[in-house]
Amino acid sequence: MKKQFLCGMAILALTAGLFTGCSKDNTADDKTFVVGFDAEYPPYGYMDDNGDYTGFDLELAEEVCKLKGWTLKKQPISWDSKDNELNSGSIDCIWNGFTMNGREDDYTWSVPYVDNSQVIVTKKDSGIKELTDLKDKVVGVQAASAALDVLQSSEDGGQKELADTFKTLQEFADYNTAFVELEAGSVDAIAMDIGVAQYQIKSRGNDAYIILDDHLNSEKYAIGFKKGNTKLSNEVNDALKTLKKNGTFDKLAEKYDLTDMVCLSE
Repeated sequence: MKKQFLCGMAILALTAGLFTGCSKDNTADDKTFVVGFDAEYPPYGYMDDNGDYTGFDLELAEEVCKLKGWTLKKQPISWDSKDNELNSGSIDCIWNGFTMNGREDDYTWSVPYVDNSQVIVTKKDSGIKELTDLKDKVVGVQAASAALDVLQSSEDGGQKELADTFKTLQEFADYNTAFVELEAGSVDAIAMDIGVAQYQIKSRGNDAYIILDDHLNSEKYAIGFKKGNTKLSNEVNDALKTLKKNGTFDKLAEKYDLTDMVCLSE
């Protein structure tokens, strides 16, 4: 009888453990939300002086996770490999100043939250004042970026005709490197997002650079999810709208000097 009793208790304990384990695995609180981002793309995603990954997009992702009870994993990726990372399941989304224009059918998108433009940055004393002044100049751009797409596109809104007048369109892995080359005189100008351009100029603490008044185009940023992943996209959308309504979104935009560029509505 004692053996039967102990055996019965062991089975009950094991059964309870199994149910407890199943309950834990299925709670939303246990979800790890993996955000893929370019670690050299301030102010949206970058490494700060303390060696921590931060930025407007990453802080926004942190606030979304707080609302949803998720654990955030910040996953730096090579921008050239972003699609492979997403499609393989290594990341849940691409969230880092990601342009949706021209890519509408390639991903399932969140609501757009930043209205951005592609611009040209050059040295103040370069003599370049208009887009036409870029003829026979060396222009830098980040590989696999929206600026590169614009300069290679012949479709409506594209600037391939302009790019064909350049001496060279030189690709860089990141814009920090491009700015080093601009400072050294190896390139004459850089094509990039206006938010990143403003941050780069401000972070250098001088007025040696200008942004041309004529923009290459206008675009919107959104979060890219794997095609068909509407469930996760909808959950993040709901959280973003809550953050807009409670003021958190606007506070972060102000912190990163993006107030004039945000387009998220409640």
